[in-house]
Amino acid sequence: QVQLVECGGGLVQTGGSLRLSCAASGRTASYYTMGWFRQAPGKEREFVAAISWSGDYTVYADSVEGRFTISRDSAKNTIHLQMSSLKPEDTAVYFCAAGAVAYASDYASRDTYTNWGQGTQVTVSS
Repeated sequence: QVQLVECGGGLVQTGGSLRLSCAASGRTASYYTMGWFRQAPGKEREFVAAISWSGDYTVYADSVEGRFTISRDSAKNTIHLQMSSLKPEDTAVYFCAAGAVAYASDYASRDTYTNWGQGTQVTVSS
């Protein structure tokens, strides 16, 4: 079992930036693929970005490609999501997740991730 704790959410104006962090704990935390998902009110939870256990491979949703950057500090079992050029449609609760990936197509699949954080609110004002 992996425990995940997110932080860094908040209120920001359109065009602004925020950095989310997620600290993972647990014996096997460093071997998991980790990702970020988000859920806006009345919508399904959707994939945002993911990073392999080694940090060598990253993947992004089309809606955030070029604006968001996911990174991993393996020594601290922490991942970050640097969000720039934020838009009102980025407003959501952002969840950190960890899971074991077998195929490349698994990175963006919600079903891949077996461990979830409690979520952190990001609000982008227009």
